[in-house]
Amino acid sequence: MTAVYSKILGTGSYLPANRLTNDDMAAMLAKDGLETSDEWIFSRSGISARHFAAENELTSDLAVKASNAALAAAKMTKDEIDLIILATSTPDNLGGFPSTACVVQDKLGITNGSAAFDVQAVCSGFAYSLAVADSFIRSGMYRKVLVIGAETFSRILDFKDRGTCVLFGDGAGAVVLGASDEPGVLATAMHADGSYRDILCVPGRPENGRIAGSGFLVMDGQAVFKLAVKVLDQVAQEVLAKAGLTAADIDWLIPHQANIRIMEGTAKKLGIARENVVVTVNEHGNTSAASIPLALDAAITAGQIKRGQHLLMEGVGGGFTWAAALIKY
Repeated sequence: MTAVYSKILGTGSYLPANRLTNDDMAAMLAKDGLETSDEWIFSRSGISARHFAAENELTSDLAVKASNAALAAAKMTKDEIDLIILATSTPDNLGGFPSTACVVQDKLGITNGSAAFDVQAVCSGFAYSLAVADSFIRSGMYRKVLVIGAETFSRILDFKDRGTCVLFGDGAGAVVLGASDEPGVLATAMHADGSYRDILCVPGRPENGRIAGSGFLVMDGQAVFKLAVKVLDQVAQEVLAKAGLTAADIDWLIPHQANIRIMEGTAKKLGIARENVVVTVNEHGNTSAASIPLALDAAITAGQIKRGQHLLMEGVGGGFTWAAALIKY
């Protein structure tokens, strides 16, 4: 029996039109008496700008635009999709249902009864979703899967906390993963440790029609940094070992775009040169589950990533979660 693999057939992305530079953020925060600057933000994060969704733009709207671009790149029609997996921490609806994946299915006009569900692993969400999609395709249950990372993090930011609100942005990225007789996704790995759940979270909860506690993101930046560099190196080594490859075989490292210092620290530990790291955090900020597919599509569109190259994608996020995928594009 011929082995079934999953392969990336097309990618797409979308950024809201509203682009805010660090100077724009500094001016906005100054209205509340908070002092910051382009130098302060950039030196700590590598971020120069980010995009915020318009008031009438929902996470599903961003996801639909990225999905249409991915379908076009894959030269596929929407009705060929038999599963939608959408990674997000900012769903359209409070409580997360109906799932934003179902909303996207409807907005795309897919009426073939395909399955659809959300994955919540925060910034690791896309890598988690890719691993799930790969497993479904390898099992033979589905053949064409739309995998999306989409976020409107601007809706959960506390603009009185300059340490967090300047770091995040909105956006969406998508890939079409399809069954193939040629290896594409070579290895994946997913992990979590709930004992670290408090270092990056939104502590509020729905209670009798209102939010009990804070509905804003809170983060212990130093704790996240320390843990992230450690687990990202571990999970990268894990997928390399599973695939029988070494870091020297990697053409492009596509990390979660959280902080340039975390990204450079991870690359240094792996022995991957800075010029082989895809970096979009400077223009996108941290877009959580959307950051890896946004970076992937940007590098493909720019002609950096070419067919046949080995890509290492990895993410770390609240939960605490971390995951990686090793792919032959």
